[in-house]
Amino acid sequence: MSRFSAYLNRSSKLLRDNTSSILRMSGADEPIRTPVTLFNFNSHEDIQQFATGCDADVGGTSTVNLALDESTGSPSASNEKLAELRRPTAKFWGEMRLNVRHGLEGRIRGGYAGFRSKARTYLHPRTSLFGEITNDVSLHKYLGLRVRGAGHPRTRNSYYVNIQTDGPITTDLWQHRLYFRRDDGGWEDIFIPFDAFVLTNVGEVSYEQMEMFRERVRTVGISLLGGNSGVEGPYELGIDSIFAVNEEDVPPYAAPKHESSDGTRWERPAI
Repeated sequence: MSRFSAYLNRSSKLLRDNTSSILRMSGADEPIRTPVTLFNFNSHEDIQQFATGCDADVGGTSTVNLALDESTGSPSASNEKLAELRRPTAKFWGEMRLNVRHGLEGRIRGGYAGFRSKARTYLHPRTSLFGEITNDVSLHKYLGLRVRGAGHPRTRNSYYVNIQTDGPITTDLWQHRLYFRRDDGGWEDIFIPFDAFVLTNVGEVSYEQMEMFRERVRTVGISLLGGNSGVEGPYELGIDSIFAVNEEDVPPYAAPKHESSDGTRWERPAI
């Protein structure tokens, strides 16, 4: 199927779904509180929906990779922790470096790498004749991530989760720190309340904070900001899925505890 044919098929499906919702009077139903999967990372097609970037794009020296890790689907004695899910997952990895290329010292800042769901164009799988197909998470309280922290221990507390909504300022980004409960490289579910994300713009916390426009989420991603904390070294993050849930879907041991600060720091829950 050509990209244009797929584009028309998505448009037709969106029209059918919206018409069906109107005929069923879905708006009169009780709000849907069941978990909603936003992104999976279990196939090459899933991985292709994401873009990567790092400081090397502008003169830094860090590296970045995002690829399907099929070893997580084949349990063995050497990868028991990796294969807990029994399916392929994504691996985000590289080398975090603070140095920049010769001649750019003092002009640019090194120390970042990340990935996010791709920006929408008319050929992208999340667009249609009726505009972008965004995610509505307004009926859910938490963003959930099934991940595993690996790489050097120095890099594990420098990850941020990033959300872009369909707002008027395209450089606005909602951010929150990503902390791990496990330190053995095993898989875990991490939950972050949507109302705890902090609005930033071009890497700086915005002076005026506002409520996230959760009805239209455009992109979701994860970044490693070594430049913020002076962290260098090899990094690795496994990721299986990103989803939205409510309180009843968050296990007590995984419920986050907010630390009164600027909203970007969290107290690690007791194991």
